[in-house]
Amino acid sequence: MTQEPAMLYKLIVLYMLDIADFPLTKSQIGDFMLGKDYTHFLTLQQVLGELEESGMIRCEHKGNRTHLFLTEEGKSTLSFFENRISDEIKQDFKNYLWENKSKLQNEVNITWEYHKTRGREYIAELTAAERGTPLVSIQLSVATEADAIAVCDNWQKKNQEIYRYLTMQLF
Repeated sequence: MTQEPAMLYKLIVLYMLDIADFPLTKSQIGDFMLGKDYTHFLTLQQVLGELEESGMIRCEHKGNRTHLFLTEEGKSTLSFFENRISDEIKQDFKNYLWENKSKLQNEVNITWEYHKTRGREYIAELTAAERGTPLVSIQLSVATEADAIAVCDNWQKKNQEIYRYLTMQLF
């Protein structure tokens, strides 16, 4: 990978994290960058790794996702070099964010994972948050891995409905 395209890809990632008012996940950044054919998967992974190593972004693993955050060093670097990102690329991301904001936020705020207990059961851990504050966190014990996967899949699809039901029943 030559230096100039790598620098542009890094700047685009920094710009995306700066413009969004919530963290983005690695897969969301990949969806945008790869969907627009700006780069390839392996190159993007290398860019993300280099940004993290250099302290320009911070990664947090939350459940089944990796959330990316812009650091002060990343923000400072972007302020010096933002003019190297074309207005067209900036507008592409702004449009993408505008069209997908609610979906992107839902993906960031809804997490799940499962793991095997010491016994033969599985625990599905389901969380819904808003702006980093947990709204609900559920741990559900299930008999099989297939059940745990089904619970996690259903949480992804029905979390709003479940949250509404819980709040109606509890308040």
